[in-house]
Amino acid sequence: MPVLTRLVPSPLFAEIRPGALDALGGILADQRLSASGRIAVAISNGSGAAMRERLEPVLPGADWYNVDDGSLDSAVRFAEEMHGKHYDAVVGLGGGKIIDAAKYAAARVGLPVVAVATNLAHDGICSPVSTLDNDAGRGSYGVPSPIGIIVDLDVIRQAPPRFVAAGIGDVVSNISACADWELSHAVTGEPVDGLAVAMARSAGANLLRHPGSTQDQDLLTALAEALVLSGIAMNIAGSSRPSSGACHEICHALDVMYPKRSAQHGEQVGLGAAFASFLRGERELTGLIVECLARHGLPVTAAQMGFSDAEFTEAVHYAPNTRPGRYTILEHLDLSPSAIRDAYADYVQAVNS
Repeated sequence: MPVLTRLVPSPLFAEIRPGALDALGGILADQRLSASGRIAVAISNGSGAAMRERLEPVLPGADWYNVDDGSLDSAVRFAEEMHGKHYDAVVGLGGGKIIDAAKYAAARVGLPVVAVATNLAHDGICSPVSTLDNDAGRGSYGVPSPIGIIVDLDVIRQAPPRFVAAGIGDVVSNISACADWELSHAVTGEPVDGLAVAMARSAGANLLRHPGSTQDQDLLTALAEALVLSGIAMNIAGSSRPSSGACHEICHALDVMYPKRSAQHGEQVGLGAAFASFLRGERELTGLIVECLARHGLPVTAAQMGFSDAEFTEAVHYAPNTRPGRYTILEHLDLSPSAIRDAYADYVQAVNS
């Protein structure tokens, strides 16, 4: 019998601990990414200035780049500025927008990227996807996933609680996304990668019942590890399938239809996961997701995000258009606007009962 093995694409290292940021230079050297310190560091125009002042002494050979926002234009501009400067690696230092821009720019110039997260708002810290604003609203672009992850829990604890809580919503939505994938397998025959499902769903389940708050180191550690596992699951699957189902279709629809009013990504996919679970008839899971979201101050109804029932209904109806070819409970039921409105009314009643 031949022994068959599988190579699992994953980061070279993941440092998740208090004080990790101050060891950044040593970590890059120890991992043989940049013994010379010739790295390009992407930071935001806002909070990035304080990070630069703190890290310049330990990164004497680094060049610092202010990235305006999480847009495709900014990512392309960053890549053009780095062109021909012979860096060893790119470091994305900041929240999800900066890290996504850094991943995209690094891919364009052919360099490895290290994600240094200052908040845990979504699973972009390890995913092979960059979500960037473009002329059409917002797009997802396939990129190599970060070669290294650094999460300083002391820094994360100082982030606005809303951003940390949003990451919980993103991770918990994995459970709904995996259920949609398995539904597609049953109905359309789409292959399901069991290892990717195991990683993504376990990551979501760990946060679903975790009793801690966003200020507890144990929960922050669990969340950071769950976000890394979600990214690895997507690498294994070769797509965002294990972390993106109807929950993300609804989120992307809100982004497209109401770009100036959309909430945090993790807030929207958390609500999307709860409603998608309700549509699948999974009442116990719906209750657990709603309870988890509410415990961390995340919205569980459209009204709590500033959308009317009619606006949310319209977004859910439009949602399948955001991921052509992806089969979820939304495509399976193919509900009319009036049926969505009635189902959402039932959902809100169940949430408030």
